[in-house]
Amino acid sequence: MEYKPTASSAIEFSSVDNLSEWVHLFLLGEGDNKEFSDGLKLKTRVFHAPKMMSLNNFERCCGPEDNMKYQISEASFRERVKRIASFYHEGNWDMPPLIINHFDDKYELNDGNHRFEALKMLGIDKYWVIVWETPILLCQDHS
Repeated sequence: MEYKPTASSAIEFSSVDNLSEWVHLFLLGEGDNKEFSDGLKLKTRVFHAPKMMSLNNFERCCGPEDNMKYQISEASFRERVKRIASFYHEGNWDMPPLIINHFDDKYELNDGNHRFEALKMLGIDKYWVIVWETPILLCQDHS
């Protein structure tokens, strides 16, 4: 199976229980997020098959706003969002899924902040997401 930075490719990798490989190939390649990939490798993670999800279930954590966990310049953020929106709007781009973490009954967008904003700008309210979780191992003392 050939890796591609697309939702279709992520779905295909997931169908053979290899979604983790797709996530890391994406983050180390086109996703340009080595730090996130490295962090994911620190613990056991569970990646759930890509699914369509309402964009209203989570928010960006990266952008030019003061309240963002990861702040970047407004000019570079807006330029990249416009470029992504243009590619997607033209209809010839199978855009990669967004990658979100599920914990404490909340969702946090970890990768795809520019893509998320481009989708919102285009009025799209649902898109493919990969949800990941860190399993909690319960240890009991049986003494």
